[in-house]
Amino acid sequence: MRTTRAYPFREPTALALEPEYAHLRDHEPLSRISLPYGGEAWLAVRHEDVRAVLGDPRFSRAALLNRDVPRASPRRHTDPTLHTVDPPEHTRLRRLVAAAFSPRQVDRLTEHARHVTHDLLDRVAEQGPPADLISGLAIPLPVAVICQMLGVPIADRERFAAWIDVALATTAFSSEEIHAAFAALKDYLTDLVAARRREPGDDLLDALVQARDQDDRLSEAELVGLGVTLLYAGLETTTSELGNAVYTLLTHPGQLAALRAEPGLVDRAVDELLRFNPLVTSAGFTRIALEDVELGGVLIRAGDAVMVQLDAANRDHRVFERPDELDLTRKPNPHLAFGYGLHYCVAAQLAKAELRVALGTLLRRFPTLRLAVGEEELPWRRGRMARGLDRLPVTW
Repeated sequence: MRTTRAYPFREPTALALEPEYAHLRDHEPLSRISLPYGGEAWLAVRHEDVRAVLGDPRFSRAALLNRDVPRASPRRHTDPTLHTVDPPEHTRLRRLVAAAFSPRQVDRLTEHARHVTHDLLDRVAEQGPPADLISGLAIPLPVAVICQMLGVPIADRERFAAWIDVALATTAFSSEEIHAAFAALKDYLTDLVAARRREPGDDLLDALVQARDQDDRLSEAELVGLGVTLLYAGLETTTSELGNAVYTLLTHPGQLAALRAEPGLVDRAVDELLRFNPLVTSAGFTRIALEDVELGGVLIRAGDAVMVQLDAANRDHRVFERPDELDLTRKPNPHLAFGYGLHYCVAAQLAKAELRVALGTLLRRFPTLRLAVGEEELPWRRGRMARGLDRLPVTW
């Protein structure tokens, strides 16, 4: 008789990976879990099985729309976005935003990130130690980049950042608050679209408005949904990853010293930090099997819900030597932090560029950077989809 476990298994502690995943990878790589909302699902934790689910069109994301599928958050997905549609709709929407993440545009945005990072660290230096690198760098840098790319007024930062914080919660806020925050984000993007129609600009939002109004290549709901998705994805995950990366470097002095001694390692370091640091507090988007599929020796029935745990897959000893050790020289590094297959994160190269710029500049500017408090005193955010720090006090 297969055991069904309540999931998430427990409240996460800092960046410690849930220990149950190691047991499941070796003994029950496809397990049954019961989610806080929507019932039961299959959970995949091995690298091979996670890649198989992510790359197989028989596991549908669109099938979760407007359905009470198993999930960690009370919010049902009702809007067509890059996260919630299948081909050919996904192909069409992805093509509309892909130009904003072309190598040329990523280079342009990387240069913008470099200027912003220098300005932010100037302020940190002027204020003197101790300084909080979450409010001083990890939040304002991704905000500046996403606002530049999408065409969102940076003056509205506090408004939309507050909505995103609530919208991407699991247990930190009530169901009513989470739904209200998403509604506020949609209203905000709807107003921005209307403003762009009155006064066209030269950014991604303007390009999407033109694709809607002139070419009829997406619906109004898709236009607003894309704007909301790009705004929260560009802010929440990069902010969390950046804060977590700095924390991990400062708590692994040997690896930090190696990176200081060889700054050219920063590319590999970013990939290793993405692999090593767990980001999500549960599993990712639910997928629905469109037909019977055998996976890891288990028969998944048509209609079954399947979830994947990317962080668990990134610690699979079948793929990564010494998977629980941080090794900034690791190569190759086929981590799944940005997903795999059709839904591989469209902004992956931009996110990695932001991390490279921020970490490289920070370590050059502050060669004696260290934590200003003990690790046990650091305040971690709770009840959110993404792991991260509320504050990261440092000194130098």
